[in-house]
Amino acid sequence: MASKAQHSYGEASIRVLKGLEPVKQRPGMYTRTDNPLHIIQEVIDNAADEALAGFGRRISVTLHTDGSVSVEDDGRGIPFGMHPEEKVPVVEIVFTRLHAGGKFDKGSGGAYSFSGGLHGVGVSVTNALSKRLQVQVWRDGQVASLAFGSGEVIEPLAVRKAEPGARRHGTTVRVWPDPKYFDSAQLPRPELVHLLRSKAVLMPGVTVTLTEEKTGETQTWLYQGGLRDYLLQTLPADPLISLFEGEHYAEEGETENFAEGEGAAWCVAFTEEGAPVRESYVNLIPTVAGGTHEAGLKDGLFAAVKGFIELHGLLPKGVKLMPEDVFSRASFVLSAKVLDPQFQGQTKERLNSRDALRLVSAYVKPAMELWLNQHVDQGKRLAELVIRQAQARQRAGQKVEKKKGSGVAVLPGKLTDCESRDLSVNEVFLVEGDSAGGSAKMGRDKETQAILPLRGKVLNAWEVERDLLFKNNEIHDIAVAIGVDPHGPTDDPDLSGLRYGKICILSDADVDGSHIQVLLLTLFFRHFPKLIERGHVYVAKPPLFRVDAPARGKKPAAKLYALDEGELAAILDKLRKEGCREGAWTISRFKGLGEMSAEQLWETTLNPDTRRLLRVAYGDLGFTDTEQLMNKLMGKGEAQARRELMELHGHAVEVDI
Repeated sequence: MASKAQHSYGEASIRVLKGLEPVKQRPGMYTRTDNPLHIIQEVIDNAADEALAGFGRRISVTLHTDGSVSVEDDGRGIPFGMHPEEKVPVVEIVFTRLHAGGKFDKGSGGAYSFSGGLHGVGVSVTNALSKRLQVQVWRDGQVASLAFGSGEVIEPLAVRKAEPGARRHGTTVRVWPDPKYFDSAQLPRPELVHLLRSKAVLMPGVTVTLTEEKTGETQTWLYQGGLRDYLLQTLPADPLISLFEGEHYAEEGETENFAEGEGAAWCVAFTEEGAPVRESYVNLIPTVAGGTHEAGLKDGLFAAVKGFIELHGLLPKGVKLMPEDVFSRASFVLSAKVLDPQFQGQTKERLNSRDALRLVSAYVKPAMELWLNQHVDQGKRLAELVIRQAQARQRAGQKVEKKKGSGVAVLPGKLTDCESRDLSVNEVFLVEGDSAGGSAKMGRDKETQAILPLRGKVLNAWEVERDLLFKNNEIHDIAVAIGVDPHGPTDDPDLSGLRYGKICILSDADVDGSHIQVLLLTLFFRHFPKLIERGHVYVAKPPLFRVDAPARGKKPAAKLYALDEGELAAILDKLRKEGCREGAWTISRFKGLGEMSAEQLWETTLNPDTRRLLRVAYGDLGFTDTEQLMNKLMGKGEAQARRELMELHGHAVEVDI
């Protein structure tokens, strides 16, 4: 009995983490824990946001002998008066409250139109994971100071009149990172130098310095013209052609698609050898894992180069170009400005904003087309490099094709196949219904994406004998299209005939669509388990709602997509925060994929750079437990077990009828 009491689960078992406790308990959710560089970067990013907003010309970083780091800027200075609602000094709120900051309001009256800080989380994480943090602010003829220990105020705000001749405005933050939260307490100096140097490159006219107290050494970076010199200094080999560089930002009234000031600056070099150098930034934040702005650069470069090759008749017969043929030899520095960027995770290593792809592509493509037509000889040299890349890729694909032999079954007539035979890029979409199949055929990338429309509900194949599977036309067509015979979990099937690297289930976002998904997953789990095991089966996630949002502040009218009710509520909440009047938006619910235009289906569900595609795997359950669960859900003799399951957990399901 004592044992049970120790493990009792009741109301008192639920803990509510307050203030900065969540950060201290799970630091890995908020920052990188291999070393403290990222929590220092959060402070540097705030100083850079002041410069980006046009209020600072200097950022100084000092590595002190006691292991602390100071970041000083000459921006406006963090306000230190009382917050009108919270009745606490604003500077204290900034460092002690998650999701509090001056960068949420992106409207015309906001303090920051463009910023890397977005979530109001950054420097409060820095504070939570530091033994001590000191802040000094110069503003309005006064100097304010306060200090924190492990995220708590230990020296309350003190404000005094600034001495004559003292700096007039700016902020200095000194941080003592707490070693217990990090694998190593040492800052990786090369990474810090690279970060500061790149900030200087991306902010022409802003002076960035790094000082080491121990040695007295100071490094200074000041670039008046930036990206070209930076890329040339880091290239592994001489560029094949002159560097392609440019920048473009939307002007007021110029376009309905983008907000004023949104755009990008870029510099691109093409080399024949060596590993490409690729650096991208969004609002000065380094996006080391790339994202949709890099996809936009790739899209714009490919469209322009392909158009040039076709215009001059340079493409040999039988050669088909793909975006990677152009992009694989491209080195670049890309700096995008996006009004309200959506990053993947707090560390902001990847940009997810769908609009960023269109934004960068729309400005790079015409600029590259103009450049190529002004430099025809260099354009032809680039074309030769791109064609060689395409030929090498096709030769590699042909080698694989020969191994498959010639005994290929006749493909189903309703399959709209792709042109490529390269498993690494090929995908087939199993699409619910002919109307959706029509939109998918028009919206797809015909080079790499195949479409197989399915009529009605697929057979529940859980208890169908393998020899009888092909009596069902739909299952027969699926098996022939993918090029693999049905098999069991212990078999060693011949996968050399596999025709697609990704087999994607694409059904409506409603209950019927979910049912079709389950039936297809049942088929693959029961009769094609090795395809799941080797990571070839995926589920595409189309949106259920579209929100037509009106113009608000600097943001133009836009079409926003939501996967489900939760995302819809989040979008509407965001619109309200941006000053959008209640009900000024229009919400459309897609009854099915067939209602989406080819362009909408491409943007939300088919485009590899902007879609959501989930890989199917057994997860923690493993094969055996998954098999037992699937048997309970799909077995004909398991009605009683399913009834018990529904009686126990039916209340937890939100039925979308």
